[in-house]
Parts: sequence; structure tokens; C-alpha cells
Amino acid sequence: MTRARRPSPQTVTVLAALAAAPDSWRYGYELGQEVGLKAGSLYPILIRLTERGLLEAQWEDEVTPGRPRRHMYRLTEDGLTAAAQAVEAARPFIRPRLATEGL
Repeated sequence: MTRARRPSPQTVTVLAALAAAPDSWRYGYELGQEVGLKAGSLYPILIRLTERGLLEAQWEDEVTPGRPRRHMYRLTEDGLTAAAQAVEAARPFIRPRLATEGL
């Protein structure tokens, strides 16, 4: 019997960022910049989420001279549900932001 583990804070952050625009394809590099994760942390998370059916992944269609094609990601329907559940479950563990941050 497989027991579901609570996702890491980094995974929750990635899911939340992807859920902010669930229909948009996101590049790993820009996603890493947004969530503050380096490639060594981000890409294993993206691979794991893809293997679990929570993300779709594809190579970009456009080829830009001098730059390799990029991998793009977006949430599946199951991924959107999992993102909402993960963010909600993590809510008690997230420090409230200061009022001065505008939230």
C-alpha cells in the first residue's frame, strides 16, 4: 500500500506558480526564476510531477537560432486539483506576510 506524502515546500511553491496561470505553458528557466529555485532542485520536481501525471511537458515548437529548444510545462486537470489541495494543506505552515508587503 502506497502512502501519500505531503509535498515539499518547494513542490508546493512550483504547483502554486503553475496554478496561477493553469492554461499557460511555462519554461523551466522562467519558472525557476519566479519561485527562486535553481535547476538542481526545480527540474527533479518538474520530472516527478510529470511522471505522476500532474504536469504535461512538451518541447517548444519554435527554434531560435543560437539557443536550444526549451521544455515547457503546464498543469493537467489532476495537477490543478493537486495544486489546490497542496496549497490548502500547506497554508497552516506558511508564515503570514506582513501587511507592508501589500497582502
